[in-house]
Amino acid sequence: MPQIPAVRPLARLLGRVALHGAWISVALAAAVLAGVCIGETAIPLSTVWQTLANKLLGAAYPLDRIDQGIVWNYRLTRAIVAACCGAGLAVSGVILQSLLRNALADPYLLGISAGASTGAVLVTVAGLGAGAVSLSLGAFGGALAAFLLVALLARASGGGIGPRAAGQIVLAGIAGSQLFNALTAFIITRSASAEQARGIMFWLLGNLSGARWDNVGLAVPVALGVTLLCLWHARALDAFTFGTDSATALGVPVRRVQTLLIGCASLATAVMVSIVGSIGFVGLVVPHAARFIVGVRHVRLVPAAALMGAMFLIAADVISRIAVKGQVLPIGVVTALVGAPVFALILVRRKPAR
Repeated sequence: MPQIPAVRPLARLLGRVALHGAWISVALAAAVLAGVCIGETAIPLSTVWQTLANKLLGAAYPLDRIDQGIVWNYRLTRAIVAACCGAGLAVSGVILQSLLRNALADPYLLGISAGASTGAVLVTVAGLGAGAVSLSLGAFGGALAAFLLVALLARASGGGIGPRAAGQIVLAGIAGSQLFNALTAFIITRSASAEQARGIMFWLLGNLSGARWDNVGLAVPVALGVTLLCLWHARALDAFTFGTDSATALGVPVRRVQTLLIGCASLATAVMVSIVGSIGFVGLVVPHAARFIVGVRHVRLVPAAALMGAMFLIAADVISRIAVKGQVLPIGVVTALVGAPVFALILVRRKPAR
């Protein structure tokens, strides 16, 4: 009996986690189903359910093989990969904004996406590693190199990544992005054929057309892993809100947490870039929208950002397929059309008072 008071808070916590997990799962499943049904040609929800039943439960619904193939091998994989990429990039944005204490930090603006693109192109076009280095590993190396360069440049400029010079890291990120984008263009021009160059340039703008089940097997564990790891360090991220000195005073191992989480954000960005190319503004816009809805506590912010990022990129993918009849827009174009005005709004709202 004396243990009951200790058990009740734990039971309430587990119940809350289960409840939040349930509604997040339902919302995510609904978004994925919408991404499967809506497209150049609308597919009835009944066809989607019957396809899933045939493939997962061994049912024998009489379906057209072409419709079933479109649902299972094209639409469903595309929606799942879009959800994973949106969640991974959004959580990476949460990590970078929290650790750097900079509302404008995200994988795209800090050059991590550009570095990952360079690493991926080095592996695919220039043959770096002679086949021993995978596309994702090459992208991760490029992402990490880009972030280290940006951090060193910001520190050398006198700002570092502290609150006294919040704009320095963004300016360094812009310089790093331009450098790695130029390197990517140079590698493509130097080593790629005309056909390869066209395909790579379209991929670099964000392309989910090639998403297949092997990409799902890579994207799902990475997105889930970065989200769970960020949740595990939610209290440490809350402590970073008050600065590294305050986090140290609260017992947070600052260097270890910074290294682990920034490395995790770089890995997630690299994997997503290696699958779908460079997609901007997801890691910038979604965390701010999530904070507006659920507040700044990371135990709520992280799952909210992951869910909103997944739904945002699924919606962007749907728009990219139906906006121009007979053509598929690069998904990065859609996210930029939404993200650029929001980015401008953030800049205006952060204007210092006179």
